[in-house]
Amino acid sequence: MGGDEMEVDSKLIPILRESVEIVKMLFFRKLQADLLGKYGGAGRPFCNMLTGAVVNELFGTINPGEPFAGFVLEHQDQIQAELDRIGSDFADFRIALTDALRIQALCDYQEGVEGLPVLQRARDRSILLEERELPLPSNFLHLVRTLGKAAGIIVPPLPPVEDGGLSTKPN
Repeated sequence: MGGDEMEVDSKLIPILRESVEIVKMLFFRKLQADLLGKYGGAGRPFCNMLTGAVVNELFGTINPGEPFAGFVLEHQDQIQAELDRIGSDFADFRIALTDALRIQALCDYQEGVEGLPVLQRARDRSILLEERELPLPSNFLHLVRTLGKAAGIIVPPLPPVEDGGLSTKPN
């Protein structure tokens, strides 16, 4: 993270982690659609497993349970090949991935977990936009809210509703 390491309020970490999960979910959808076009003949279950394995590998998440662990071992070459093309084939999503990976590493750092290897692997695969600065938490949350709203998975808060005179608002 360099010399600009930030202290993040511990109450903010779960919110940031949830936002990272939203980016992962959005990328899962994009990658899944792409892989269904590429490997559709192998069937949807295969494409779903491959998509999950690629996203998990990108974010450094290991799923030791079966059938996932066996799938990863059996299809390691395909997983690596898909990871290698993310930087070029999903260039429009690199900002979100870069910010999510960096925020995840920041949260890991705050919790005493080593998150730099994930960033290094993303950099080595030309996924990470190195020239992009670490986003402020509020900017990352805004980015995720915007992406989520555009994808229809996050709805903006509803305006206050008049409750027939029971309102606690001053007149």
